Amino acid sequence: MNPYRDLPAERFWRKAVAGVPPFAVDPGPRDVFRIARTDRVATAGSCFAQRVSQALARGGFRYHVTESAPEGMAAADASARQYGTFSARYGNLYGPRQFVQLFDRAFGAFDPDLKAWQREDGRFVDPFRPTIEPDGFADEAAVIEARDLHLARVRELFESLDVLVVTLGLTEGWRCRADGAALSLAPGVAGGRFDPAEVAFVNATTAEVTADVSGFLDRLWSVNAAARVILTVSPVPLIATYRDGHVLVANAHSKAVLRAAAGEVCERDDPRLVYFPSYEIITSHTNGGRYYEEDQRSIAEAGVAHVMRTFMASFSPGSGEKRDRPPSQASEAEFAGTAGVVCDEETIERSLV
Repeated sequence: MNPYRDLPAERFWRKAVAGVPPFAVDPGPRDVFRIARTDRVATAGSCFAQRVSQALARGGFRYHVTESAPEGMAAADASARQYGTFSARYGNLYGPRQFVQLFDRAFGAFDPDLKAWQREDGRFVDPFRPTIEPDGFADEAAVIEARDLHLARVRELFESLDVLVVTLGLTEGWRCRADGAALSLAPGVAGGRFDPAEVAFVNATTAEVTADVSGFLDRLWSVNAAARVILTVSPVPLIATYRDGHVLVANAHSKAVLRAAAGEVCERDDPRLVYFPSYEIITSHTNGGRYYEEDQRSIAEAGVAHVMRTFMASFSPGSGEKRDRPPSQASEAEFAGTAGVVCDEETIERSLV
């Protein structure tokens, strides 16, 4: 007996990749849970998670936001303050340790020593989400007050969501030496002062990422046992590396670690958890690099459209009937125009000017 003889077409490169137009390759998971239009779908993670949330809203899903703009705030001001950018106003969560600590801070299990950073203009920002308030805060007390309100909304989010789309972005990061608090940006980039005696550069290993993602999932399910989680890896490359070496090599290492860890976590065979291959769709050589803009970092609209076509085919109600249909021009245009993505990591380059 040949063990490969009766396998489905998707298992063979010739049938599932080489024999399919690049825009129609569909590596999404089969036979997984469906997302009903009434399900509360939340997102968290790196910059690419915002593209997913925008597309979900455009696709008719119920995008779940527990931290909304104050009544009467102009739409432009709300966008600048990142209301609705993610499901709560936590900003970019690049590394898995940030997910763990966000949960622990929200539920009172961790209170970092670091309370606020002061900017060069004298205003203060929250070190754990330094770009969410463009005008900054008047003092440290105002930072703490806003953070307490925010963490209450985070608790509400974790307890009430039905589906959470998690996008892992980076292995590189900075942590406070005193208590291990994970930061989204290095001090000195968007506030604070860089002192190597106070913060340490870290580059998480596969084992550390696996442990952090598993730890976050266990925490989430401890307060919301029915929550379903879609785990993805961001295809957006590093904007800069602190490692001694070329950024191209550092990016390959970082994404390989995240992808390997995501695969290990999803091997736990829990029906509430599934890996979704947005990283593979965008980075595959089959599309000839057409899913990146000229900077080779920003994701083109055609790439976002392909990711979301595959997402819908995997998770939307009745998706099994649509799987074999060729993608239409209408479906490609459906998710176009999703501009306005906030990427804290880009602050690194702006801070050098």
